[in-house]
This record gives sequence, structure tokens and C-alpha cells, in this order.
Amino acid sequence: MTYFCVIRFCDVSLRQIYGTMVLAKTTLFDSELQEAASFFKALGHPARLHILRYLSETKMCITGDISDELPLGRTTVNQHLAELKKAGLVKGHVSGKHTNYCLNPEKIKTLKLICDSFLNTLETDDLICGETS
Repeated sequence: MTYFCVIRFCDVSLRQIYGTMVLAKTTLFDSELQEAASFFKALGHPARLHILRYLSETKMCITGDISDELPLGRTTVNQHLAELKKAGLVKGHVSGKHTNYCLNPEKIKTLKLICDSFLNTLETDDLICGETS
């Protein structure tokens, strides 16, 4: 799925000539921000965070239906696992009739580095937000 940022021209004559110009997010943002956004999107639901925490706490791959261990329905868990797999945070290997799920250690390390790096760029020490003295 590709997302687009829409830039509208303000000049009426240009708008009439060119209409709306659509730019892909890959054109607008560097690869580091795109990778961070991909991870943050995968982390953007409490159920996915719960699944990641559960897989981390078990310290091993889970075979079969992990919805038995979570307060979520099977379909919901499968949808969230698909998003986590898409981001690379979870690996799923089919073994017979079951799927083995586990964390992807390399991607988890990358996620930690990206989070640290991104959060370190956010300066709030001297931030003034319209406060009056």
C-alpha cells in the first residue's frame, strides 16, 4: 500500500493548468523516517503491543493458536500478527498444520536503535509553547 501526500497549487491559473500534484511519500521523506514510520505503524495498536510483549515473555516460539493465551479473538490476533509480520517484527514459520510465531531479534534490535535515535532528536529542554510568565 502506497500513501501519497497531496500538494495543491495556490495560484488559480496553475491549478487550472496542473490540477493537483501527487507525490509519493518516498519522494518527500528520507528512508530513515520511512523505516521508523513503518515500525511505529506496526506498534500503533495496543493488541500488537500485547502480542509482542507476550512473545517476548515466553522466550520461545509459540506453536499453534496464540489467541488462546491472549484476551483477543483468533481472527483479531491473526490480523495483528499479519501487521507485525509485514513490519518484520514477528516471524511465522508453517510447520504442518500449525504456524510457529516468534520475535525477529534482528528487527527488534533495529527498532530499539530507531526509537533511541528518533527520540534523541526531539529536544524539549528549551521549548516555549506560547506560555506566558
